[in-house]
Amino acid sequence: MKIRVGILTAPSIAYERHADTFLLKNVRIGIGFHWDRTEDQEFAGELTIRNNADGTQTAINTIELENYLCSVISSEMNANSPMELLKAHAVISRSWAIRAMEKPSHEGFDVCADDHCQRYEGLRRMNERAVEAVRATAGQVLMYVQKDKGLCTKEEICDCRYYKCCGGRTEVWRTCWEDKDVPYIRSVSCDWCDMSRQQPEQRNRIMRLVLNDYDQETKDFRDWQVRYTDTELDDIVNSKHPGIGHVTALEPLHRGESGRIDSLRIVGSERTEVIGKELQIRYALSKKCLYSSWFDVTHREGIWTLTGHGWGHGAGLCQIGAAVMAAEGKGYEEILRYYYAGARLSTPTR
Repeated sequence: MKIRVGILTAPSIAYERHADTFLLKNVRIGIGFHWDRTEDQEFAGELTIRNNADGTQTAINTIELENYLCSVISSEMNANSPMELLKAHAVISRSWAIRAMEKPSHEGFDVCADDHCQRYEGLRRMNERAVEAVRATAGQVLMYVQKDKGLCTKEEICDCRYYKCCGGRTEVWRTCWEDKDVPYIRSVSCDWCDMSRQQPEQRNRIMRLVLNDYDQETKDFRDWQVRYTDTELDDIVNSKHPGIGHVTALEPLHRGESGRIDSLRIVGSERTEVIGKELQIRYALSKKCLYSSWFDVTHREGIWTLTGHGWGHGAGLCQIGAAVMAAEGKGYEEILRYYYAGARLSTPTR
């Protein structure tokens, strides 16, 4: 099975073809998030340069799904991570990719290479441990049986979502995306990502093992605080939602089960606007993107303080939590059962 990955769209694609690989220059990663940057990346598989109607070009990499996964799990997390984390990640990344291929969200390719879909950063971060994890779980996906009045109606591959750190509790689907219940995306407590439980030396060792270089720049990923002056917040909010004017109140209207806000009223001197889901809230209150929408707000003496928890949307597998579980001896099946309750491992014939 092959997957088509859109790596980069630009006015002109700069690339080099090598014997068995190709190099793309100035690939943008972390688009719209706080680690946004560019880097050169080398890929295996086929390269197609598509000319778009707007005059831009898109680099598309067509590659075998299992080879794609070797890069994904070592782009999302460091390939030196505990093997059971890499195995768990291989299963959920495979499950998500197959679901995405069935209903592509992009024109001309199945998935993109950035955090909108799954990180896919080519060969640079891969090593034999990533290959070993993918081979050890070859073809395995998470499945869930849909039931109606206790009777099985259909079984489907899980839409396995994940993120860096839940902050202490995972979130349900409807807080982040459509207003529906996804039974295997439940809110569960997660003390595993609380690195204060670890001695500093052990904490630093785990973080070096599991996080890629630029992810290690984010130190306060579980518990964090952002402070703005009145003027700073006004500038940020009005750049995203023009015409609100001077911000006088930020009022959470609804929170998910973890505490993440999925409906927020911004009260301004010119108008009031209600925004949500969680990602829209994160974008609205930061020059780039807040770590999460799980935060409390205070406003004193012209200073807004957002005190928050977690890094990411919070639905599904907590990567830091799963990494600590694996480091403490938990197997990948146990990790998957914890974060996707009711789902089962399967190797379907396709």
